[in-house]
Amino acid sequence: MNWIEAVILGLVQGITEFLPISSSGHLVLFQNWLQVEGVDGLAYTAVLHFATVLAVITYFRSDIWSLVQVGLRKLGRLPVNQKDLTLLYALIVGTIPAAVAGLFLETVIDKYLSVPWVVAIFLFLSAIFFMYAEWRYYLYPREKELAVKTGWLIGLFQAVAIIPGISRSGSTIAGGMLLGMTRYESTRFSFLLAIPITLAAGAKKLLDLLQAEGQVNWMMIMVGAAVAYITALLVIHFFLRFIRRYTLWPFVWYSLILSGLVIYVYLFT
Repeated sequence: MNWIEAVILGLVQGITEFLPISSSGHLVLFQNWLQVEGVDGLAYTAVLHFATVLAVITYFRSDIWSLVQVGLRKLGRLPVNQKDLTLLYALIVGTIPAAVAGLFLETVIDKYLSVPWVVAIFLFLSAIFFMYAEWRYYLYPREKELAVKTGWLIGLFQAVAIIPGISRSGSTIAGGMLLGMTRYESTRFSFLLAIPITLAAGAKKLLDLLQAEGQVNWMMIMVGAAVAYITALLVIHFFLRFIRRYTLWPFVWYSLILSGLVIYVYLFT
């Protein structure tokens, strides 16, 4: 891995992690294109997970601190803000489905589904799902309050996104919209929900790395991680502003075009 490849992969992770276009799918495509594999690929995936989750923690640090205080006050049987407590419980139960799915299915998915043509198929299916969510949102615009059950159901959408090509942020945002939340509130919840599962995914990859053989090019990986962190911060800020005014349709068209290009390359080159 050289400097250019490190920067490219860092940009890919930073841009795609919080946009509804599947970061895992893009990493599969770009690692395949750049031929980054083996222990370097494993290390890069682990460290990039930590870089992007650090970005979302940095951006939402005040919200996270409020949730920590709510949790501590609840343990101490002190009065708490009920809305913040509901958000905390929704995040906890929403994390469970993806954690269970990742624990039991990650090996199978890495072995059989982390290939470009599979990514293309699920990018296409994700685009169709976003179309449906936008259609329903247009017909029945609602502004429901977040409930613990809603958090659990959005967590089920997140669990499906362990498949490369299905966007974690996209599936949880669209899922929240289908469940009656606004685009903005769905996006904010999606970003907060990303923290525990992305930390867990990074830790799992790091454990796999410790058991793998080979020398890791840590300098290049740190360069990519720094790029991913800075890029992710900018993307989070941009997307939260974007989603207040616009729809998921640009990402629908992007996913459809990219899936078509990947299938074309796979079949005809």
